[in-house]
Amino acid sequence: MTSTAPHQLDALLPRLGELRAALAQAIVGQAEVVEQLLIGLLAGGHCLLEGAPGLGKTLLVRSLGQALALDFRRVQFTPDLMPGDIIGTEVLEEDPATGKRHFRFQQGPVFTHLLLADELNRTPPKTQAALLEAMGERTISYAGSTHNLPKPFFVLATQNPIEQAGTYPLPEAQLDRFLLHVRVDYPSAAEEEQILASTTGSSQAEVPQVMDADALIALQAATRQVHLGPDLLHWITQLVRATRPGEGAPARINHWVQFGAGPRAGQSLVLAAKARALLQGRLAVTRQDISALAAPVLRHRLLLSFNAEAEQVNADAVVAALLADVPHPR
Repeated sequence: MTSTAPHQLDALLPRLGELRAALAQAIVGQAEVVEQLLIGLLAGGHCLLEGAPGLGKTLLVRSLGQALALDFRRVQFTPDLMPGDIIGTEVLEEDPATGKRHFRFQQGPVFTHLLLADELNRTPPKTQAALLEAMGERTISYAGSTHNLPKPFFVLATQNPIEQAGTYPLPEAQLDRFLLHVRVDYPSAAEEEQILASTTGSSQAEVPQVMDADALIALQAATRQVHLGPDLLHWITQLVRATRPGEGAPARINHWVQFGAGPRAGQSLVLAAKARALLQGRLAVTRQDISALAAPVLRHRLLLSFNAEAEQVNADAVVAALLADVPHPR
């Protein structure tokens, strides 16, 4: 990825404020959710949004697609959806001039810049796995041929809480492909009243386009140039390693965690922290950037033990314990 010149960055940073303002025209509240979604875009990663139905997850992703001049596709995941419905399939065609028949690959909806995988956990694991290569390699392999996906490429997936009927747990390999696991909570009373007033009238908010693909790619390059000191890099390494039982993890982490996070979690935390710094107009990562994003980066990468379930300890509580037990950098 090419670097971004300082004068170019000065022109691009105000675009981030414009993007926030554009999303605010359609989204009431959810400031933390919007910030994490933008962090995922700047870091070049995919995001998994989890929340009960009716909290505006789909509206948020659709509004983001409108604010960015990118190709946007939406796939509603259902129990009968097949892998070919996502990645594409070969169709038999006949050449009218020669009469010869040949197969042609017909691209599926995954060939886009921004893919909204709506209710991803409503479809069986076989279909969920169809996204693995696309999310990890930005390519699709079919019938011995490899097809490149457009740049940039993001999967923004929504899922309902797993305890709801008719859902399938996402495989660990698929979960690890998501940079952030974003929790979408219920709005406050004032925000809910504003939502009711703004969505039941005769006019609907329009989200303007404020950024194109080239600007986004340049901002992604700038994100990787944000400075992260060696002490903070060491702290991130220790945080991730402390999630693994038997590798010097704190006692209560050993008690609560069955399997910890892999190296991709550290990569994700570094990039997410850099993106948060850039989003706030800084060119250096602080400890607060790492602390704020530890839970969204790690919560879906920890497999908790029966002890944690029995004690009603969730992944966020484990991450909070990690931040408290692993020595902070000076």
